Amino acid sequence: MTAQKDQEDIANTLLGDMNAFSQLIDRHKNLVFTLSLQMLKNKEEAEEAAQDTFLKVYKSLKKFKGGSKFSTWLYRITYNTCLDRLKKNKRRQQTVAIDTVTIHKIQLLNTVLDTLEQQERKEIIQHCLQLLPASDSFLITLYYFEELSLEEMAAIVRYTPNTIKVKLFRCRKRLMAILQKKLEPELLESYESKNR
Repeated sequence: MTAQKDQEDIANTLLGDMNAFSQLIDRHKNLVFTLSLQMLKNKEEAEEAAQDTFLKVYKSLKKFKGGSKFSTWLYRITYNTCLDRLKKNKRRQQTVAIDTVTIHKIQLLNTVLDTLEQQERKEIIQHCLQLLPASDSFLITLYYFEELSLEEMAAIVRYTPNTIKVKLFRCRKRLMAILQKKLEPELLESYESKNR
């Protein structure tokens, strides 16, 4: 339904109907902002990136051929806009060593997270996503929160689906390393002793 409505609004926008473009923006603005925030880690910059994204979309709407979903095309523009801002600002990304993360610890952290209340879990994950490099949090957001397929993600970031799969694995390891540091060691120890 959304894809069909997007196509109608695109056609009407190309005919000069600004209300149709406003509807496109309203339908996708929250996700564009969320993706921008995940990459840029700053609310004001994310708002500016979202505005820049929609400006670029408007200027290049004639180039959209419909070979993919409009949302995929839009996420690609969002991704590129954020990458441009990151390059421009030359931000240093905080990196996390993943050597110490083992499969056992990842499974253990999954068990711990399963016991947390849903709101706590959401807050912890959102905080930890902010600590990841921009590209990692972007991929995790697309895959887990937007539930895009590997193929859809590949179209956005221009990698092969297999490369996306590998990158997601590495992103999850980095996220687990951050979660491991964030969660209280005593809590982890109590679960480890139960699982022995």
